[in-house]
This record gives sequence, C-alpha cells and structure tokens, in this order.
Amino acid sequence: MPGWEARSYGEAFADVYDEWYGGVSDVDTTVQRVAAFAPAGGRVLELGVGTGRLAVPLAEAGLEVWGVDASNAMLDRLRANDPSGRVHAVLGDMAGPLPTGPFDVVLVAYNTLFNLVTERAQRDCLRAVAGVLSGRGSLLIEAFVPDLAGEVVRHVEPRLVGDELVLDVSVRDPVAQTVRGQQVHLTSDAVRLRPWRIRYLSPAQCDAIAEEAGLALLDRWADWDGSRFGDDAVRHLSRYGRA
Repeated sequence: MPGWEARSYGEAFADVYDEWYGGVSDVDTTVQRVAAFAPAGGRVLELGVGTGRLAVPLAEAGLEVWGVDASNAMLDRLRANDPSGRVHAVLGDMAGPLPTGPFDVVLVAYNTLFNLVTERAQRDCLRAVAGVLSGRGSLLIEAFVPDLAGEVVRHVEPRLVGDELVLDVSVRDPVAQTVRGQQVHLTSDAVRLRPWRIRYLSPAQCDAIAEEAGLALLDRWADWDGSRFGDDAVRHLSRYGRA
C-alpha cells in the first residue's frame, strides 16, 4: 500500500490515543487474564504496545513486560506514562524481528493484528511469535469478528470528542478484507487528518495462519471475562500454543 508504513497509525494517533481510546476495553480484567497464563514474574511481550495502556499495568502486576511498536511517537507517550521504565520499549515492526525470547505470553490486543495491512505481514508476525514463545507459552489475540460477506461499504459518521468534532470516514473492501479510513479532527483553529487502515481476519483465518506458524488453537472466548464464544459473538479472545 503506497504511502502507508508500519508506523503510520501510531504517528497519526499518539497524541490523542489515551484520551480517545483509553477506555476501549477493561484494563483490569485484561491484566488478570494475561497474568493467569504467566508464572509469577514471567515474561510478557505486547505487540503494538502503543502508549502502554495495558503494558504499564501488566508491569505493575509484577510481570517482566516488553513492548514493540513501530511508532516513535507512541513509544514517547509510553515512556511518559512509565517514567520508571518498567516496560522494556522496543522500536520495531511487529511482523518481526521480535525481541529475544522466550516469552510466557505474547499479547496482541484489541484488533492490533489487523494493523498489519497485508497477508504476508500477518503471516510473518505469527511466525515471528512462534520463534520467541516459550514451550508452554500462550499467544493471546483479541479482535472483532468480521462479516466476510457483503459489498463495498462507504461510511461517514460525525462524533463529538469533548468540544471537538471528529468525522469518521471509511471504505470497506470485502474482497481484500480491508478498511481504509480517515478521522477528520476539527478544532477551533485547525483541521487534522488521522489516517488508519486495517486488514481483518475471521477467527478461522487466524487459526489457519497460526497453524502455518506451528501454533494450535487452545481456547477461545467471547471476551476477557471468559464468556462462551458462539455464533453470535462480536469479538473473540483466542489463545494459541505450540502444536
């Protein structure tokens, strides 16, 4: 995708991420679930660590946390949120190479796998994870469950963020399984364009690329609370381990 790089999302959203997306999921429940799959003081790697929304509380829970992000702007925010440096922040592409393992848990939270916008990058990511995961380690992927049918969808939605107006504009291509969007951020003295792109996968497609990487599905839930995953689920939390 010309003009789009691994760091593009982070550079566009780092300055507003905590304000706009700090509450997108239950941090406490996520931390408890991740910690349940790691021994005391175990090693956790978060891909697309961003501003540390999850990584900092995981480190506060006593885990050794590493975080990879392609955006310097995001990692600057992480360091500001983690002044004692408990999270080992690494500038890099989550498609690899990754920090040296082994890790007890590799976490790819809240649709972050979909920020890799090509099939090759998604496959490379899971192969890289397989290379750093401990023998009994867990890869945790959290993502929405997409509708793979349908036609091209163009979407425009205004919303207020505080006293500021944001227009969400996007185009969905069901054949390529991609969504391209802009958040047009209007303030009293400026207009800021915040581009984003994703390539989404169904749970079955996640399973397939995990299997190619030598990982097998161990558990699947509808949320971090451990609710049963069924045909009506809108999200999934999937745990993979070595086949």
